[in-house]
Amino acid sequence: MGSSERPDQHVRVAVVGSGFGGLGAAVRLREEGVTDFVVLERASSIGGTWRDNSYPGCACDVPSHLYSFSFAPNPDWPRTFSGQPEIRAYLERIADCFDLRPHLRFDHELLSARWDAAETRWELETSQGRYTADVVVAACGPLSDPSVPDLPGIADFPGKVFHSARWDHDYDLAGKRVAVVGTGASAIQIVPMIQPEVERLVLLQRTPPWVMPRMDRDITAAERWLYRRVPAAQRALRAALWSIREYQVGAFVKRPGLLGAAQRLAKLNLDQHIKDPALRATLTPDYRFGCKRVLLSNTYYPALAQPNVDVVGSGLAEVRGSSVVAADGTAHEVDAIIFSTGFHVTDMPIGSRITGAAGRTLAEEWEDGMAALRGTTVSGFPNLLFVVGPNTGLGNSSMVLMIESQLNYLADYLRRLDASGVAALDVTATAQRRWNAEVQRRMTRTVWNTGGCRSWYLDANGNNTVLWPGTTAHFRRETRSVDLSEYDLLRKPTAAPAAVPAAVPAAPDEPASPGTPAVPSPARA
Repeated sequence: MGSSERPDQHVRVAVVGSGFGGLGAAVRLREEGVTDFVVLERASSIGGTWRDNSYPGCACDVPSHLYSFSFAPNPDWPRTFSGQPEIRAYLERIADCFDLRPHLRFDHELLSARWDAAETRWELETSQGRYTADVVVAACGPLSDPSVPDLPGIADFPGKVFHSARWDHDYDLAGKRVAVVGTGASAIQIVPMIQPEVERLVLLQRTPPWVMPRMDRDITAAERWLYRRVPAAQRALRAALWSIREYQVGAFVKRPGLLGAAQRLAKLNLDQHIKDPALRATLTPDYRFGCKRVLLSNTYYPALAQPNVDVVGSGLAEVRGSSVVAADGTAHEVDAIIFSTGFHVTDMPIGSRITGAAGRTLAEEWEDGMAALRGTTVSGFPNLLFVVGPNTGLGNSSMVLMIESQLNYLADYLRRLDASGVAALDVTATAQRRWNAEVQRRMTRTVWNTGGCRSWYLDANGNNTVLWPGTTAHFRRETRSVDLSEYDLLRKPTAAPAAVPAAVPAAPDEPASPGTPAVPSPARA
């Protein structure tokens, strides 16, 4: 669909992004009987982070049977921890099984979204033309825009430079001298895969991670047969995996001292594989287990112990000609630099593209830190809902659980909107402030805030605006329904376009259903 054909198409709902959040939102919209929607995707295929991250060894660190939608179980996962190709294939099947293809708009990058108070709708400008929408669902996710440090000399580096989330598969690393910058979740998967083929690998580590063994194995044909023939068996496994992680949450958010045993296991894992005392000291974290994301690998430490690997216990400071220079002054000449430096999480770039009712962008609104009611709606941005918004991240479980909770909230939001007979809902500043004050109060005793580290969970002001300080069950309860007392209800102006929208009485607690679901109602986790 080109801009010359339909430059101003209006839809009930515009979903931005086609990863787990965007596709899940599309499925839920159809289930609620909403078929007038589009999914705007800036790339030419679906998958989100599981499309973009195709580096060698890319895999999930959440068990396969938990890292999937409750309404679309996959009995044929090949391993207990699935790789990127399998997860992306799963998302493609979701698009097919739930008939989402007609709603997908590829190569439609959202350039701007602006709230039109006179029309009480969103005006969207995409790279393929204009749309208007009653409701916008931002499901672009926090792991979508790579963060690459602006280093002195990087522009003059004569070799190859790329980010792990933009892997250059045409560049042959064999026999090359390669610098990997960063030691997060991507790096510990990349390093063991490329170490055997490169001539020299230089790992620039600002802060070492805690690494636990990865309890990964092939799922047998007999197990897959059982899950296909007896779906209850797979549901039971999923419930068990979920329960274990729910039980662990208490140590992370209330009693970090209980993580001592896990820290000793991680230290034992390090000691078993790294015999050199100097290297072992470089790889030993000086902060509490769990403060930064805990990583899983059986191959990371053995790879670092190989003779063609140099571990530099200092971050990259500059590039000087063809050499990478660490903050400690050490320099290494390399042919390629691979940045495994994460993403813009607390400063999502889409924020500068969304303008609310007061003419301020979301980036301006979040200048002092991201904040939203129940991780979903933002004051001053009517009918804008986030999937994987502020303080919805997890440190030890499946984000798909949180996504499904926010989809429950989205569904009830649309029901309340229809039942109220108003054009838009705008969360009050008071409700948003109260919610976030409580979230930050509960955050104070978590290991993420007290563990003695500086992680990507914290924003520029030191506030944890990424993670949820509780169980997934708690978040599910908090997002089960929309409380209209937390919102201003906006009607479409009937006088001059500049008239201030008037408030109307709140709707009943149980509004009528908007219609028959387009897809059979799935069982919820």
